[in-house]
Amino acid sequence: MSSSTPRITPLLAPSLLAADFANLQAETERLAGSAADWLHCDIMDGRFVPNISFGIPVLQAIHRHARQPLDVHLMIEEPQHYLEAFRDAGAENITVHYEACPHLHRVIEQIKKLGCRAGVALNPHTPVLMLQDIAADLDLVCVMSVNPGFGGQSFIPHTLQKVADLKELLLDCGSAALIEVDGGVNEQTALPLVEAGADVLVAGSFVFNAPDPVATLAELRAQLSTIIPAAR
Repeated sequence: MSSSTPRITPLLAPSLLAADFANLQAETERLAGSAADWLHCDIMDGRFVPNISFGIPVLQAIHRHARQPLDVHLMIEEPQHYLEAFRDAGAENITVHYEACPHLHRVIEQIKKLGCRAGVALNPHTPVLMLQDIAADLDLVCVMSVNPGFGGQSFIPHTLQKVADLKELLLDCGSAALIEVDGGVNEQTALPLVEAGADVLVAGSFVFNAPDPVATLAELRAQLSTIIPAAR
């Protein structure tokens, strides 16, 4: 690879699950000029995961003040019933869980018909091979590097091998889907994840528990600015 090849850095998607819920407008607005490429929004129903976060009205409010695309991660049962509502609330990416969709191909088609990027998330116990027959239809695969439902969990080390395996599967299937990693992303895990093949890093507690979230994102961007991912 020549020195003239442009350097590509991964997308950064701070997770608003870790933001101050009493000041979501301020939290969203201060990220407007930051290194954030997307704003990651975790929707939880208390059924698929043992927690409830926020729903459509809150997403609408975030969208009114956001400058970045909303990356909406549905940790919910029967997501097919709510896709249009989340699109109308401002979602540009809609990711559903493999484990929540017995008719996954149909759900992915629904998302695409709504004009959104279509993604599938995999829980830590779900092997990447489960996506082999649908990989070519996906825009995004979200690898959960913690068990979904709560922020602030520790990174599961096996995720690095899982990301590498997923990258190989996508290449074999001719899929251009982005690999997103959600959970435990920080200054120690970010670089190894990108080297393994990650294209999008979701960071929650690491960003919003910092004294200055904007500066933390800038530092993470600088740390990753020299990475040149393998060509797809």
